[in-house]
Amino acid sequence: MNTVGTTNRLSETKSPYLQQHADNPVNWQPWDEETLQFAQETDKPIFLSVGYAACHWCHVMAEESFEDEEVAAVLNESFVPIKVDREERPDINKLYQTICQLVTGGGGWPLSAWLTPTGEPFYIGTY
Repeated sequence: MNTVGTTNRLSETKSPYLQQHADNPVNWQPWDEETLQFAQETDKPIFLSVGYAACHWCHVMAEESFEDEEVAAVLNESFVPIKVDREERPDINKLYQTICQLVTGGGGWPLSAWLTPTGEPFYIGTY
């Protein structure tokens, strides 16, 4: 059964940081071909969250936002939510941190980016 977009798939990952978010009500997806293809097929924008296990503010944002049922409902309905561990995917982290720094003049974690279904950012910022 294909569960992309309908369930939180982070329990399928090896990353300790992603595992910490496996029980969030947000239907988090890993950054993989299956997820990116799903975003394109459904023409849904992507909400990307990049963080890491030792990041204090990543945990604060998770508690204040991603564990909130109303926030989760909006993210699940309107976006393909993807969570990335910067330690596991430094390439993705570097790309979107660079864009954030160019657009806002700053960077950091957690980084949130709203992307087109093909991965082009239309809004980006940090907590």
